[in-house]
Amino acid sequence: MGILVTGGAGYIGSHAAHALVARGERVVVLDNLSTGVKSLAPKAAHFELGDVGDPELLRRLFKQHQIDAVMHFAASIIVPESIEIPLKYYSNNVSASRNLIASCVENNVEKFVFSSTAAVYGIPSTNPINETAPTAPINPYGRSKLAVEWMLEDASTAHDLRYVALRYFNVAAVDPGGLGGQPYGPSGHLIRRAAQLALGRLDHLDVFGTDHPTPDGSPVRDFIHVSDLVDAHILALESLRDGAKSSVFNCGYGTGSSVFEVIEAFEKIVGRPLRMRSAPRRSGDPSEVIADSARLRSSLGWVPKLQSLDAIARSAFEWERNSVGLPGDHEPETLGRTLVGNE
Repeated sequence: MGILVTGGAGYIGSHAAHALVARGERVVVLDNLSTGVKSLAPKAAHFELGDVGDPELLRRLFKQHQIDAVMHFAASIIVPESIEIPLKYYSNNVSASRNLIASCVENNVEKFVFSSTAAVYGIPSTNPINETAPTAPINPYGRSKLAVEWMLEDASTAHDLRYVALRYFNVAAVDPGGLGGQPYGPSGHLIRRAAQLALGRLDHLDVFGTDHPTPDGSPVRDFIHVSDLVDAHILALESLRDGAKSSVFNCGYGTGSSVFEVIEAFEKIVGRPLRMRSAPRRSGDPSEVIADSARLRSSLGWVPKLQSLDAIARSAFEWERNSVGLPGDHEPETLGRTLVGNE
């Protein structure tokens, strides 16, 4: 049977598609290339250019490729843009996902792995955050992802659909073995901007707030290597294949790194200081966002292999250094998400 990977030409989706192909799975990548790059998708997968909200296209793909599971990565995910253009996010993230879920029900596709976000928690009152914490997203991006979680919950109650929603914390780096990648270009993600700064492609790095109640005064985030995140997706799929009930899991290490610690990791790589510039705190920016991933570890047996800020920094640096740009590049999916508590 086949696995449909929506957004499989994007950053996290391409990593997942490569990992599935490496396991011998039959993969269909569906991407409209609005932010993705076709060359990131595995050549061994069937690539389909199209929109995840197109019911006729989905019906054809499900039948033609005998799809029995979906990994859903396709979404708009730039937080500031979601505030400026909220209806785009409800269209791309909620309406399109509704059509995808409905197509799964119509075509008896019972296994669904959803790319969600820690942004559903909003500004956490305590850390680390577990899955029972109140969901109170503070922007349309987070609300759109939570709305899809609600749709999946209701659909699974009414139909033969089981799902796993994975709430990402701050995803970073690139697979060290070359499976998947990132479009080359400007970014708003801290790890990637620090790599670009270390390579001399940026003049400085802004630190938004140096007076936070954290050990060094800079914001703290739970950075997770994309390869460890993909492992969580594989385990989620296997659990559904084994008949597991629908579940929600946090995806993070349970440890945080500050902005200054991230910069220091890249300074070690290049052996020189990097230029920082203090900037005011941003409205709604939490001082600390750390995952409680005990449920993921105990229920799915998730054991991260790259749980090291140095490993994340080195992987990101090597990718940026070796990247010369990919045909059809767009500004990458991570734009505008530097220090917000989402993936």
